Amino acid sequence: MRRARSLVGPALAAVLAALASGCVVGPNYTRPPVVAPDAYKENAAWKVAEPRDDALHGSWWELFGDPQLNALAQQVSVANQNLLVAEATYRQARALVRQARAAYFPTVTAGVGYTRSRQSDTLGSPAGTSVGGPIVPNKPVSTFQLPIEVAWTPDFWGRVRRAVESGRASAQASAGDLETARLSFQAELAQDYFQLRMLDAQKQLLDDTVTAFTTALQLTRNRYASGVASRVDIVQAETQLKTTQAQAIDVGVARAQTEHAIALLIGQPASTFSIPPAPLAIMPPPIPVGVPSALLERRPDIAAAERRMAAANAQIGVAVAAYYPTVTLSFAGGLESGSVSQWFTWPSRFWSVGPSITETVYDGGLRKAQTDQARAAYDGSVAAYRQAVLAAFQGVEDNLAALRILEEEARVQTEAVRAAQESVGLTTNQYKAGIVSYLNVITVQTIALTDEITAVQIHGRRMAAAVLLIQALGGGWISDELPSPNAASAP
Repeated sequence: MRRARSLVGPALAAVLAALASGCVVGPNYTRPPVVAPDAYKENAAWKVAEPRDDALHGSWWELFGDPQLNALAQQVSVANQNLLVAEATYRQARALVRQARAAYFPTVTAGVGYTRSRQSDTLGSPAGTSVGGPIVPNKPVSTFQLPIEVAWTPDFWGRVRRAVESGRASAQASAGDLETARLSFQAELAQDYFQLRMLDAQKQLLDDTVTAFTTALQLTRNRYASGVASRVDIVQAETQLKTTQAQAIDVGVARAQTEHAIALLIGQPASTFSIPPAPLAIMPPPIPVGVPSALLERRPDIAAAERRMAAANAQIGVAVAAYYPTVTLSFAGGLESGSVSQWFTWPSRFWSVGPSITETVYDGGLRKAQTDQARAAYDGSVAAYRQAVLAAFQGVEDNLAALRILEEEARVQTEAVRAAQESVGLTTNQYKAGIVSYLNVITVQTIALTDEITAVQIHGRRMAAAVLLIQALGGGWISDELPSPNAASAP
């Protein structure tokens, strides 16, 4: 009989352990399917990288071969304050995982206390007196306590495990958000940098044009002094020169603001940051596009959306676990005495131990509402994930189309610039020969300047489209870079 009793404890412990590790309510997560096209529609007309490669790499900005851009892009990860905010948010998410995981373990509290009390003489019969006899006054009593309490709620139904699962997935989603923010700021920096260089090219073009118009004005003055040109020609030439000078000055506003935006992205004060002028001289590089199915593993925002689905799925299990009873194991013990001398003696010990089981029998539909809410949140996360995938495909197609169309536009615009420059030469010679008025010269010069500015702007748009395409492709990131579930909750 005694042997049978000795087996009850271990057997009960084994049953409890099996229940704690085996019962997990709620649906297990599986990634829902999405439709990925076999190929990009616009990819057929866009050149691929040589040597052939099917993926970008982490330092994607090195494709452009600009040392100044390389130096600036590296500073984004170090000093961008908004990126540091995203990094802090990720650390918060990791801490929340550890907070949820703490529910696996019992709570132990310990303390020390002293109480000095006296009971009322009118409450009952004092000890040591007989009924009807004289009342002996109660004396103050001192109580010294050293209690220890232990409470543990075993995770029989997987509520804690689902909460930890949800927290880990949320932490991984936060890591994806961090990488999305990093890529976004790096892409914004590259766009601003190429915008700055485009403005430098435009300023150089306008300055060169001002020099040419100054020469033309002097020619007109000489012809006026010789009596072969009118005063109107001089006024027209001066008007054209001053207008172009004003345009060249106006470029400075956009350049200064773009330079300030770059300073903000790399975490530097705009007042102390400057980039020397240099015209945009590089062309869009060949970009490895890959296949659409690979995009699901190369976009950190898609990875974050997928992890949010997993977190929302686990929350269903948390809600379902509320339907099951809660079992709590508790123990309280310690030392208690009326004097310090006897406080730490064996007879001063006290203890109590026992389990409790509670079950909610009526809550007005609260648990059902919470479960319905969790299921609806999961359905919403599925739709958000699929929308993120569709938006990713759109982004790639948009910028592939932009690069293809802008490349053709740049070719035609180059021909327009060449023709306009030839027209300026012919018309100027006609003016020198007295065949046409100076108004004809101004007209063709204005057309030529407009065409040249347009060509510079198209070049800048092509560089921006190349950056946006790289961003749409994930910037060289892959889903393997997401922290593992255990790493996402590590201290």
